[in-house]
Amino acid sequence: MGLEWIEALAAWPGGALRRSAIAYPLANAAHILAIGLLLGAIATLDMRLLGAFRAVPLAHLAGPLSRVAGWGLALALATGLLLFSVSPGAYLGNPAFQIKLALVLAGTLNALALHRGAPWRRALAGGHAGAALRVAALLSLLLWSAAVLAGRWIGFL
Repeated sequence: MGLEWIEALAAWPGGALRRSAIAYPLANAAHILAIGLLLGAIATLDMRLLGAFRAVPLAHLAGPLSRVAGWGLALALATGLLLFSVSPGAYLGNPAFQIKLALVLAGTLNALALHRGAPWRRALAGGHAGAALRVAALLSLLLWSAAVLAGRWIGFL
């Protein structure tokens, strides 16, 4: 298949973003908003699993926060693809971008594994968040924070 897809992506929508005075800043702002939704929801849920907000049952927080995080991730991926399209060759060669992608993948897989496990179901039913959930929550906080830091580092490499 080669690199034709990169050229096509760079031509459109990347070309449209490069030619517009406002499209790139709007896409960038939307990406930041998406990251805020994603990280805000995930951090709140992870902090609850780690023992904060104990007065609020996990079952009350989990559904809405998981949906907000899901929408934030979807929007971040969509706007990230737009931003990537402006200069895909440069991004693909950027070590910080590569690390960011790996961290986003790891954070997503961690969240999927967490929500599919029996400890999660027990905690939602009113049980205690055991060690496995607390480790997953701490790992989640570290992975998503590191992904944001790697994303910010892209411009410096």
